[in-house]
Amino acid sequence: MISFKHARDLILTKVTTFGTEEVALENALGRILDENVFAPRDFPPFNRSAMDGIALRFADLQSGIKEFNGVETVFAGNLASKAIVSGECYKIMTGAPVPEYADTVIRFEDTSEKNGLIKVLADDFSLYQHIAQQGQDLKKAELAIKKGSAINIATIGLLASMGKSSVKIQKLPLVNIITTGNEVVDLNEQISTTHIYNSNKYVLKALLMQNLIEPKNCEHVKDELGTLKKAIQSNLNADILILSGGVSAGEADFIPTVLADLGAHKLFYKVAIKPGKPVWCGKLGSTMVFALPGNPFSCLVTFKLFVEFYIKACLGFQLENPECLPLNFNRTKKSSLDEFFPVNLKNGTLNKIDINGSGDVRLGFAANALAVQNADQREILKNNPVCYVSL
Repeated sequence: MISFKHARDLILTKVTTFGTEEVALENALGRILDENVFAPRDFPPFNRSAMDGIALRFADLQSGIKEFNGVETVFAGNLASKAIVSGECYKIMTGAPVPEYADTVIRFEDTSEKNGLIKVLADDFSLYQHIAQQGQDLKKAELAIKKGSAINIATIGLLASMGKSSVKIQKLPLVNIITTGNEVVDLNEQISTTHIYNSNKYVLKALLMQNLIEPKNCEHVKDELGTLKKAIQSNLNADILILSGGVSAGEADFIPTVLADLGAHKLFYKVAIKPGKPVWCGKLGSTMVFALPGNPFSCLVTFKLFVEFYIKACLGFQLENPECLPLNFNRTKKSSLDEFFPVNLKNGTLNKIDINGSGDVRLGFAANALAVQNADQREILKNNPVCYVSL
C-alpha cells in the first residue's frame, strides 16, 4: 500500500497528450488551447472614446479656450468627416473613433450648449482623458493568448474579438467504462431483494460529462474470470479504461488477477486513503486503466482523486493546490489513512453531513465537496481550515 501523494506522483509519470483538433469557437468552452493566438491588429484598432461627450484638442483647453463650435456627431462604427481644428469640438458617443488631432474627451455632464456653442464647465481635465488609445490593450502581432491556456468565457470573447471562428484545442481522451458485479442490474431490468441498481455506470458517465467527455463504450459484466477478460480485451480501443468493482479482497474480486493475466503493468494497487483504499492503476498496452472500488461513494472519490486528476494533467490544466475553508464541526479519526469525507460547502464553511457510512445512498445527494483529514491529523477542531475538492 502506498501513500496518496506517491500514487499521484506515479500517475504523473504516465501523463500524455491525446492529439489536437480544430473546433468551432462556440464548442471550445472549457477546453485547452493548442495554439498561440496573436493579435491580428491593434486593440483598440483606433483611438476610441470611452464616454459620451465631446472630443476636442487638449491644447485648446490648456490655452484657456472654454467654448467650442460643435461640428458634428460621431457614432460608434462611423468616422468623423474631417480632422478637428482649433476651436472646434465633435459630439462623440462611447465606442466611436476619436477624430484626428482630437486628444481629449469631456463628458456631456461637464458641458453646456447654447446657440451651437458648447461650453466646457469642468476645470479638471487631462491629455487622452476618456480615450482608449490605439494599441493600448494589444499591439498587432503581440501574443494575445498562450498555448495551453484554459478557454473560459472571457477567452471566448477575446477570440471572437480577434475574428477567430475556430481554434485548435487539445483532444479529449477516448474513455471506456466497465462496471462489474453479479448483484448489479441496470435501470431497465427487474430487481430482486438482493440486487442493487447500477448507479456507478451513471455516476461515472456523469463525472466524465462534467469533464466534457462522452464515454465511447459503457457495459456491465458479471463476476466471471473469462467474461471479465474478454470484456477488458475488447475495451482496450480507448485511451482510458475505467472499471468499477471487483478490486477488493473478496472471493469474487477478480479484477487484479485478470489484469495481471493480461500482462498489465501495475503502477499501484491499494492506496492509504479512506474510502477507496483498494484502487488499482496501471497500463495495459497503450491504455491507461483505473480499477475503482464498487462501493458507489468510494467509486466517486477515487474517480475525483485519480481519474480526473490524470485527465486534467494530460490535457494541460494547471494542477493547483486544493482550496481550504473552515470546518464547521469537530472531527476525530482512528486510522492512519488520509480520510476523505463528504461535506456541504455553504457560506464559506464546510458543514457536516449526517450519514450512515460510505454506503448510505443519500450521501452523494447531500454532499457538494470532499474534505480531507490527513493521515497525521488525529483531530480537527471546529473553525480550523481544511482542504477540499469540489464535487
